[in-house]
Amino acid sequence: MDGWTQTMTAGPLLGIAAAAIAALLVLVIRFKLHAFLALILVSLITAFATGIPVNQIVPTLVNNFGKTLGAVALLVGLGAMLGRLVENSGGARVLADRMIELFGEKRAPLALGMASLLMGFPIFFDAGLIVMLPIVFAVARRLGGPILLYAIPTAAAFSVMHVFVPPHPGPVTAAELYGANLGVLMLAGLVIVLPMWYLSGYLWGKFCAKHYSFQLAESFFGKADDDEIKNPPTVGTVIAMLLLPLVLIFMNTGLDFLRAAGMADPDQTWFQILSTLGSTPIALLISVLVATIVLGTRRGENGSAIEKILESSLGPICSVVLITGAGGMFGGVLRASGIGDALADSLGDLGLPVIVAAYVVAVAMRLAQGSATVALVTAAGLMAPAVAMGDYSTMQVIAVTLATAAGSVFAGHVNDSGFWLVGRLLGMDVRTTLKTWTVQQTIESVVGFVLAYIMFIIF
Repeated sequence: MDGWTQTMTAGPLLGIAAAAIAALLVLVIRFKLHAFLALILVSLITAFATGIPVNQIVPTLVNNFGKTLGAVALLVGLGAMLGRLVENSGGARVLADRMIELFGEKRAPLALGMASLLMGFPIFFDAGLIVMLPIVFAVARRLGGPILLYAIPTAAAFSVMHVFVPPHPGPVTAAELYGANLGVLMLAGLVIVLPMWYLSGYLWGKFCAKHYSFQLAESFFGKADDDEIKNPPTVGTVIAMLLLPLVLIFMNTGLDFLRAAGMADPDQTWFQILSTLGSTPIALLISVLVATIVLGTRRGENGSAIEKILESSLGPICSVVLITGAGGMFGGVLRASGIGDALADSLGDLGLPVIVAAYVVAVAMRLAQGSATVALVTAAGLMAPAVAMGDYSTMQVIAVTLATAAGSVFAGHVNDSGFWLVGRLLGMDVRTTLKTWTVQQTIESVVGFVLAYIMFIIF
């Protein structure tokens, strides 16, 4: 905020943040206050407590809510429409049956996770999760198993790819700050994400399914009546519908990778047009429009019937969108208070080995303000001078970059909009989300750091 500087030190700010998180958990878990109201209330009190100018408190709340909502509402809304079309046409059931036929019931979670790893290469975490969930839900309904058995491996796959592997924005920006080779970083990232996903996604998903064995109640994409489905689409058609947004988004992320590598000029008209078409909201919009024709009109559905199908997809997601936006508001207030910067500055002078310091700073940023991308970029910016002054090999710089990425994903909790997105989409309360998704993020972070540290030592 212009004209205002935080005068509190890291200690008091950290105490306020801890008290705010504790208050939020008590309000939601103990007193059963709706998460949307609790997040707004705690965000307001936190803004006052951290000394944000009174005349800037409401703009800070609204701006951070709107910033998160603008992205999430488009992704979830369009993704829900696409998912509803796939579900209503019978496409989700057709694809689920084929996957079970090919891989077997016992290997269904593994197959879903591996498919999500491939999809997660170009597509962002939240968009990938929205596109893949109709298939996850269809498999869960078909087999009747605990939803977490199939959902955790899927969500974890998108998480590891989004955090560790270019061309996703976090690792690309961190690579630019550290001066890391993007091509080598991509190869190294792909090597470590497989064991990381296996431990934090597949095995942890099986553990969660045993201890939190609730089944899917009612998905946000509705449930088609199999007896009423006529002329369901082929497996190839369904796969094509799911790959369409993937291809468009890959075009955008690929262009960003070429820009970062100095191989494309972002000022060129062709670059800007293709980048716009490949942006996640536009890619999903194009996919929904194509799906209305391929899965709707060409199967004999009339215009009013398709309109009702699309309309029915929006009501159930309102709570998800609003709560996720409020979660972004809470994280935005913590960022605006300066807690992250103060904490990072104080941790930067601890005298730790550079790879350990990079991890610790990223962890602190993640816990303090929520956003993994902000934590990664901020920590990389803080530690970049130390890396530049040191005599490190190419692979050691890559290892430091990966260690920073690992710290940025540690223990996502109530100040992270992704926490609320995953919890609400899977029908979990806050307590269960903390015990499942927050722990998954912690395992992912620790395993990622261990692998990066081993790489740092060897090379």
